[in-house]
Amino acid sequence: MPSATASPAATPYATRREIFGWAMFDFANQAYTLLIITVVFGELFTTVIVGERDDGYRLANFLWSLALAISYLMVVISAPLCGAIMDYRAEKKRFLLFSYMATVATTAMLYFVEPGYVVLGLLLIVLSNYAYSMGESFIAAFLPELGPPDALGKISGFGWALGYIGGLVAAGFTLIVLGEATADNFERIRWVGPFAAGFFLVAAIPTFLWLKERGVAKPRGVSYRHIARQRLLGTFHELRYFKDLSIFLVSLLFSMAGVYIIIAFAFIYGAQVIGWDESVRNIMFIIVQVTAAAGAIGFGFLQDKLGAKHTYQMTLALWVAAIIAIWATPELTVWLNEQFGWQWQAQHVFLVVGCLAGLSLGSSQSASRALVGVFSPLEKSAEFFGFWGLANKLAGVLGIVMLGVLQTLIGLQASILLCVGLFIAAMLICVGVNERRGREAAMAWKSS
Repeated sequence: MPSATASPAATPYATRREIFGWAMFDFANQAYTLLIITVVFGELFTTVIVGERDDGYRLANFLWSLALAISYLMVVISAPLCGAIMDYRAEKKRFLLFSYMATVATTAMLYFVEPGYVVLGLLLIVLSNYAYSMGESFIAAFLPELGPPDALGKISGFGWALGYIGGLVAAGFTLIVLGEATADNFERIRWVGPFAAGFFLVAAIPTFLWLKERGVAKPRGVSYRHIARQRLLGTFHELRYFKDLSIFLVSLLFSMAGVYIIIAFAFIYGAQVIGWDESVRNIMFIIVQVTAAAGAIGFGFLQDKLGAKHTYQMTLALWVAAIIAIWATPELTVWLNEQFGWQWQAQHVFLVVGCLAGLSLGSSQSASRALVGVFSPLEKSAEFFGFWGLANKLAGVLGIVMLGVLQTLIGLQASILLCVGLFIAAMLICVGVNERRGREAAMAWKSS
């Protein structure tokens, strides 16, 4: 049972080398997020491996959303269980290693997915995205151990920013060396899977060299299944004590549904709705990476000044503006040309919109991770970040399935407005979060 005690001393800072090692996992895994989910393989899967099939890519988009939704549902089921076991056995690093190796192996195998090999592509995306997503929760569970609550914003922001730099390096190389995601260039671009796997494999080595396992293992002799069941039952009971974390996780469910829609469909939207050229697509990628890194760092420092809750809500308001701009880009382009006599194309206006979307992306993800860290007792960090992973991926399931079905009915451009409703709902729910109360509950918690 939880009980309130005198607040313990704040967690001391980890060494700079350990914080850097932790952040390098973000640097490494962005190769998977960007090359496989966002920029290259998503477009390759929908436009080449599945193809247009005289339906405006609606079947291809639906199958892509289905694969992601299945992988996120698997995370929903298993992330809290793994988190409970990791805390009990002090095995966060071991579980992280397993997810990392599984991601590398299944991503490398994407090389064998050729046009028409739809089932194989679906299977490998499900497995690789599941392993990657589990690793996201595992690495996040180390965050509360790296510094005091007042510093988690900038530490988390540093990790996200370094991640976007890693994505810029990995995807920049891919776009220059491997080329565009087209049928004509398939024999070169099919190497995107092995390259992403190799980048992740090498770049994450500092994480396993320098990141420490600080937990103290409980006595052995108890099965993993028993550990998971007992600790999860206890945690569900104790969530009444962590009221603000519970409310925030509900808010996160809505906000991350919107974020996952954008991650999965932004570049598909650019190809199918905006109709951008390859050069503009590459510039958009650079813009999003740079602005996302700036947003993660800037809002990370702002969070430590203004508080995590207020910063999180600011990022959601930024998202609402970005989504409306994304939806309105074609019409906005026509209006601007008529009013000012310009000769802009929609793809050029979309680049400006990309700056706003990038700032929203980096800042919102960093702020949400840091807020969970503030609300998490050290003894239950992996377990609570397991629930963070559950909320994130359940959001992914709901958001991507809703968007996937909706776009089959009304098209991709109109469907993107779904995100506006999701972000507004998240803002309204978060009003009920009391950051100070949640922080005090985490610091005063102990298990009797």
